[in-house]
Amino acid sequence: MPEKTTDLKIKLDWSEMDLFGHINNVAYFKYVQAARVNYLELAGINTADPENKLSFAVAASSCQFKKPLFFPGNIVVKTKTDWIKNTSLQLSHTILNNAGEISAEATDVIVLFDYATQTKVNVPKNVRENLE
Repeated sequence: MPEKTTDLKIKLDWSEMDLFGHINNVAYFKYVQAARVNYLELAGINTADPENKLSFAVAASSCQFKKPLFFPGNIVVKTKTDWIKNTSLQLSHTILNNAGEISAEATDVIVLFDYATQTKVNVPKNVRENLE
């Protein structure tokens, strides 16, 4: 179950650099995706379990870039829940560079979804409690 903020450590990969020598902006969304999946799995939404019908869809994702990232290096993605409604929630992600400086801030709006029935579903009580 996630605490107020969950940290995910990620090693930057050489292949994520672009022509300008820094990590390409597309990679930031990959980091946010890894943090999102990790955070929601800790909250009880296990997308890898075929018997578990509860999954999610990303309704919106945005990122504000503050400082470039450079290879080699490591980052920490801090994730927390901003709000929870009936069938959706918002996550905030802060990407910190090697020096602990904010490199980017991102948000996701998540809709809980049952892919078997192709319908959105209410946030279950146990998941809500884990996220709060």
